[in-house]
Amino acid sequence: MNRLARERSPYLLQHANNPVDWFGWNDEAFARARSEDKPIFLSIGYSTCHWCHVMAHESFENDAIAEFLNAHFISIKVDREERPDVDRVYMSFVQATTGQGGWPMTVFLTPELKPFFGGTYFPPASKWGRPGFIDLLGELARVWRDDRARVDEAAAELTERLRAQTTGAQFESEVGEPVALDTAVAQFGSAFDRRLGGFGQAPKFPRPSELLFLLREHARTGSQPALQMSAETLRAMALGGMRDQIGGGFHRYSVDAEWRVPHFEKMLYDQAQLVLAYLEAAQASRDDFFASVAEDTLDYVLRDMTSADGGFYSAEDADSVPPERAGDPHPHKTEGAFYIWGDEEIGALLGKDAPIARRRFGIEPGGNAPSDPQGEFTGKNLLYVAQSIADVSLRTGKPEPEVSATLDRVRTALLEARASRPRPHLDDKVLTAWNGLMIAALARAARVLPASPHAEAYRHAAIKAARFIQAKMWRSGDEMLLRRYRAGESAIEGYAEDYSYLIWGLLELLQASGDAGWLEWAIALQRRQDELFWDEKDGAWFSTTGQDPTVLLRLKEDYDGAEPSASSVAAINVLTLAHVTGDRAYRDKAQRTLQRYGLRVGAAGRVIPMMLCALSQWHAPSMQIVVVGAQTADPVKHLEREIAAHYLPFAVHLPVDPDRNQAALSARLPFVDGMQAHGGGAVYVCRDFTCRQPVSSIDALRRELA
Repeated sequence: MNRLARERSPYLLQHANNPVDWFGWNDEAFARARSEDKPIFLSIGYSTCHWCHVMAHESFENDAIAEFLNAHFISIKVDREERPDVDRVYMSFVQATTGQGGWPMTVFLTPELKPFFGGTYFPPASKWGRPGFIDLLGELARVWRDDRARVDEAAAELTERLRAQTTGAQFESEVGEPVALDTAVAQFGSAFDRRLGGFGQAPKFPRPSELLFLLREHARTGSQPALQMSAETLRAMALGGMRDQIGGGFHRYSVDAEWRVPHFEKMLYDQAQLVLAYLEAAQASRDDFFASVAEDTLDYVLRDMTSADGGFYSAEDADSVPPERAGDPHPHKTEGAFYIWGDEEIGALLGKDAPIARRRFGIEPGGNAPSDPQGEFTGKNLLYVAQSIADVSLRTGKPEPEVSATLDRVRTALLEARASRPRPHLDDKVLTAWNGLMIAALARAARVLPASPHAEAYRHAAIKAARFIQAKMWRSGDEMLLRRYRAGESAIEGYAEDYSYLIWGLLELLQASGDAGWLEWAIALQRRQDELFWDEKDGAWFSTTGQDPTVLLRLKEDYDGAEPSASSVAAINVLTLAHVTGDRAYRDKAQRTLQRYGLRVGAAGRVIPMMLCALSQWHAPSMQIVVVGAQTADPVKHLEREIAAHYLPFAVHLPVDPDRNQAALSARLPFVDGMQAHGGGAVYVCRDFTCRQPVSSIDALRRELA
């Protein structure tokens, strides 16, 4: 075992028995590089990364390659999910010098941590137009030995150029007008795949922030194209192979344009953000299909991704041992093995229900994969919704209720059969940022699905997770949020995204529970985030504190990718806090942040969709909806159901119970003091903290919300 055996990261532990003499990202490694005057080989990835596994098996478990690495380099392994600060710096370098990025990320540094060469995956020997890893190592070792001055000069120049590119941008001083939002919607329209849903061509990645922006523009303006693009994309994803049709939840992305063939890993941040998008689509379209997908996804998370203490795990791998090789002493894992099925296997498991399953899920005798990038799906079936229940009914002559009942049995039988297969690796670390997103999703589900039999379970799960983070990952003494918890250890001071995402979750939890404690903690976290990360000169929040000398650049991320940028979420958070508390300082921070992008912000719609959500909220009228009365009382339940039927993404919802939380809320929010539950339940609809007369009937409430 090498040094990585002392680490907590599942990704680093996967490499603990490599013959490579790995170091973590620490002073011991940097000192060794300086004292031995060796270049650093930096390898960055994460535990559920398919190509990280491939490169590990091909190169890092190869004795000859490891021997060369150990002789000529200091090798450092980094988990990008634990250390996004390190990852972002060197990803910026790789993207700037190669035009692309990804994981595993392969970067070579001077002992001063300045990069001079980088890329992603390298095969052990030259193929596919890529240089072989051992050949690359030999050439870089030769250049380091024979032409050191040129390496140092290039590393210094590249680092300074990268610093200029990432810190030298000039920002505007005006907040974009509503016309900029129209420009962004049109930009999405130009990229929209009108036949298959989504934006652009294969591979297709879910970017929930794009869909949330379009849905909110529909809410602000009534734009039907915005609603159509988001709803059609969400429907296509839910019906395709990217969604786990048996166990719920979504895979990372689709390798094809039809959403049929997924890359099979499952990430917590995808589940959380997609739940939010499906819930908003359900409200905007009044189509229960989207709500059912959201609940199905939450069921998966609560079943398979939740610790006994309430924290949410990070990811499940794409690769697993094929069931037929489960007894092999050294089984080879393949992608998707846990999720795919043979036609004969379906027949044996389902018996008389098999014909309906075959029609519903597109199962074919020879397999149904339209593409097979690694040759791992031969003769197998990737389940997707090939026929609607109505179509299956028409083709089989069976009534739709009978088809639905059959499919319920099918799903249960396949889920039970799948449970006996070797499971994919579970990355069981708990990350504060991603838990914040899931808390937001669960709290929102509890609030906007009040008629669901699971609403209270969602609320309880959100509260339990928030209490877990507060107990294990919040140092109240010095007000420091920690990023990662695993195996009893909390570590790594939080980044801006940890604060932003958790605050988002707490503000959603406030609206789902009315507990003033979550508001108090959100305010404390926002104050601390501002102290550590706020850029007083140019607005917005840096990703890091800038205090770690081993992180060469203090970056301020703009791109809303698979995860939204910290500043985008923080801008929405401070607008929400302004709408809750009336404190103008929060609105001022949102204004300073939005000013960075100027009047032409709409042209960057595909890059910063979550920031455009903040701009949409900036231009939308603020509303506070205060529901007064016991949450368990029937009059309040009826009022809450009516509120949930309306799509109001710019409103703040506050449940106020005179006997439980009104006094605590009034201490921070004076405008709720004195509000009364007339007749057992009443709703006050307030705009800019000016409240109209309370209403207690559904018809009157409907008029107020309109």
